[in-house]
Amino acid sequence: MTDSTNDQTPPVPADVDADVDVDVVTVPDDLPDIAEVVAPDREISVAVGEPLVRLDELTVEFGGLTALDHVTFDIRRGEILGLIGPNGAGKTTCFNAMTGVYKPSHGTVTMEGASLLGKKKHAITRAGVARTFQNIRLFGEMTALENVVVGLDARHRTSVPGAIFRTPRHLREERESIDRGMALLEFVGIADKATAPSRSLPYGYQRRLEIARALATEPKLLCLDEPAAGFNPAEKQELMQLIRTIRDDGYTVLLIEHDMKLVMGVTDRIVVLEFGRKIADDVPVKIQQDPAVIAAYLGVEEEDDDGAA
Repeated sequence: MTDSTNDQTPPVPADVDADVDVDVVTVPDDLPDIAEVVAPDREISVAVGEPLVRLDELTVEFGGLTALDHVTFDIRRGEILGLIGPNGAGKTTCFNAMTGVYKPSHGTVTMEGASLLGKKKHAITRAGVARTFQNIRLFGEMTALENVVVGLDARHRTSVPGAIFRTPRHLREERESIDRGMALLEFVGIADKATAPSRSLPYGYQRRLEIARALATEPKLLCLDEPAAGFNPAEKQELMQLIRTIRDDGYTVLLIEHDMKLVMGVTDRIVVLEFGRKIADDVPVKIQQDPAVIAAYLGVEEEDDDGAA
């Protein structure tokens, strides 16, 4: 991992209440054995290999600009799906439309057949969609463990009075959060940094911490937006292994990434966007050979019917 650190406190995550009051979390001396399997028993109605999330004719417009143009594809349970394309192709816009940041102009997004459109961001998180961001968004002064506990709060049922008066349910959920938070930190390989302020962590560790916090919400779909940005080759190899481990532990992953070696090495299927439109949807080996994809990335001019460029 790189030894560089983030000198500025990252902004508050867009999907976390800026006024949230999080108690100081300490790591007890008598932690139980870390759970071997991090993924909880989530109720998912679709079988492995069947569509978990479907985008149908999804369109996002900003004034007269069409950022996403009638895009249709599905994300199948248990796969790692890559979403790629040149800069400005609409990849992050697609993420934002799926997670409630943008309101689509047309089309639908469904998970297990239920629409996600019109739901608030926290409701989409509860429905089972979690994401990371291109620019890391952590609570800089909180420890790594506290950042993960914030994500775990998405599944807590304690009321505000219950938290104030520290009812038995609140105390039980608090203890379970610490145990599971430590399990998630170990899962992503940074358990030894549990008590370190997140802003003091090396850049690569901050990326792993953001993934751990997203997993804390118990997602059915984990959306990773450029997770390898700023990584050196060794860190990219470690990230590829982590993504595979996440999938093997029962998660479905949607990945935006510019590094084609990483994408081709870790994904099961790839959707390609260009100028807001889908131009390809296939397995990596066929995507590499697709003339439209090659043209989009290399700027190859298409020939006219008579063979002239």
